[in-house]
Amino acid sequence: MGIINNINKAFDHRVRLGIMSVLMVNEHADFRALKELLDVTDGNLASHAKALEQAGYISVQKQFIGKKPNTKYVVTTTGKTAFKKHLDALEKLINRNQ
Repeated sequence: MGIINNINKAFDHRVRLGIMSVLMVNEHADFRALKELLDVTDGNLASHAKALEQAGYISVQKQFIGKKPNTKYVVTTTGKTAFKKHLDALEKLINRNQ
């Protein structure tokens, strides 16, 4: 039962899992890069990023590069910890059932 409790519902969608996976191995990623990597629409990416931001797992930095807006995402310390726990729980669940 303990393993299941560590599976985090915030990461149960492929887009959120993808956002976190990209940010765990990169210092940051911008909106365009995430959109292309995850093959999602603007609205889909924005809504999932917002959910992760509200949970405190990523931070969003908006700025202008020249005259174009740029949104950059960075995983927070809380997000790193939560995602690692989630992955550990999944791994234990998979190994237990083999």
